[in-house]
Amino acid sequence: MQLTGVSIIGNRRGERSASSFVAVNPATGEALAGEFHCASAADTEAAARLAEEAFGIYGQWHGAKRRALLNRMAESLEGHAATIVERAHLETGLTATRLQGELARTCFQLRQYGESAATGLFAGARIDRAPPSRKPQPKPDLRSMLVPVGPVAVFGASNFPLAYSVAGGDTASALAAGCPVVVKAHRAHPGTSELVGCLLQQAALECGAPAGVFSLLFDAGFEVGTMLVKHPLIKAVGFTGSRSGGRALMDLAAERPEPIPVFAEMSSINPVFLLGGALKKRAAEIATGLHGSVTLGVGQFCTNPGLVFVESGEAARDFLATLGNLIKATPAGTMLTAGICAAYCAGLERLSRAAGVNLAAAGRANSDVSKTRAGVALFLTRVGTFLANRELMNEVFGPCTLVVECTSHAEMLAAARRLEGQLTATIHATPEELTATRELAAVLVTKAGRLVFNGFPTGVEVTHAMTHGGPYPATSDGRSTSVGTRAIERFLRPVTFQDFPAALLPLELQENNPLGLARLVDGVIQTVSGP
Repeated sequence: MQLTGVSIIGNRRGERSASSFVAVNPATGEALAGEFHCASAADTEAAARLAEEAFGIYGQWHGAKRRALLNRMAESLEGHAATIVERAHLETGLTATRLQGELARTCFQLRQYGESAATGLFAGARIDRAPPSRKPQPKPDLRSMLVPVGPVAVFGASNFPLAYSVAGGDTASALAAGCPVVVKAHRAHPGTSELVGCLLQQAALECGAPAGVFSLLFDAGFEVGTMLVKHPLIKAVGFTGSRSGGRALMDLAAERPEPIPVFAEMSSINPVFLLGGALKKRAAEIATGLHGSVTLGVGQFCTNPGLVFVESGEAARDFLATLGNLIKATPAGTMLTAGICAAYCAGLERLSRAAGVNLAAAGRANSDVSKTRAGVALFLTRVGTFLANRELMNEVFGPCTLVVECTSHAEMLAAARRLEGQLTATIHATPEELTATRELAAVLVTKAGRLVFNGFPTGVEVTHAMTHGGPYPATSDGRSTSVGTRAIERFLRPVTFQDFPAALLPLELQENNPLGLARLVDGVIQTVSGP
């Protein structure tokens, strides 16, 4: 596949604009082959209008047809895996092994969401029949289901060039819901985005999808993204990135004449609570696991544990000594972009200047001609300092964690109550401790979308039961998730059909249940096999 550097507008290519940019290899600082042209206002308008036209057709496709499309997309990506991984490695500095695993996850996600669409898992069909005998007023026949909201704007993420970008979870869940997608590619990996986008476009053609079911727009700044969110034909937004970026999109969407939902995954420090009993039994094991979690992907995971609470004592000292030694032996790693690395270094400087916070250990430094090499850092403070300084709750995106010493369970509980919304919260404890401190878990349920016991938060399984979301500012809407099949719900809304003629009802709501869906009928869950 040859890179052209121009946007994909349905079944055609966009304009070669005067405004362009190139990708940079973060490991060397060298510009990569290929010039990418920023989408024009006309291209953005055309993509939105094509998506709206496609919605009239694609939104009516039954789940089995959507599954076929998503399966074909996965097959296309797998057929060009080597090319995609090679370019993604050059643009991100991520290892080929990591990218191969991420591509496998991307394809699994596409297939899983397609299967959910085909089985009607998220049709949410409910039928309340009209009993003719009700007095004094007859009851209407009411039938409801979830329907797609319309065209969705998706923003590619920097830290997952495959699983959270062009063919990632937001795109897959929107397509599974029946919504056409306009993707704004991330400027850090445009070549990867174009390769993937071409394959999605071709898969859509092969499956007979309407032209505007998928488009991909390039931009080096914020203009195209702003136009998309403000466009009246866009009905929802999916975003993974910084709090400032997500908040800006939320504000833009709220200021529209017709406000729309923005599902943004933004900021999380993923607190870890280490109780004394657990530390006494396995201090070294916990330190090793935490070190691996903090340094995974050079700390560029949204579930990176950036905050750790420990009970003071000999076990805590052993834990800190082991963790410190592991960090000191860790070499610097290449971050995704020079901008991300600069922001990380600024975060370290902010922690270093904070009163009552000490740098306990730092990883090995080395030469950095590309301005993207980042070392691991471990900071230490006490709970009183933490509670008095809300800036210590801000995310530092990268391989850094702050350990907060507490003298009692009560202090841990006080700290937990002060936390903002999180994607995850972790407790390491013996079973006896967990029972004795059940109030801590109860508080963390109100703070996080996923609670981890005696494990570590990095690594998000794509399953039906996964929640990758949480109260603000972890996400813009804590009622949703961006991973797992519940992610499809973000792009659906309920509609009720009252006293409708049977011939006009959607298949999901017809009396004989031709699709064989699980449905709530007169308050009872029923399943009838289709033909």
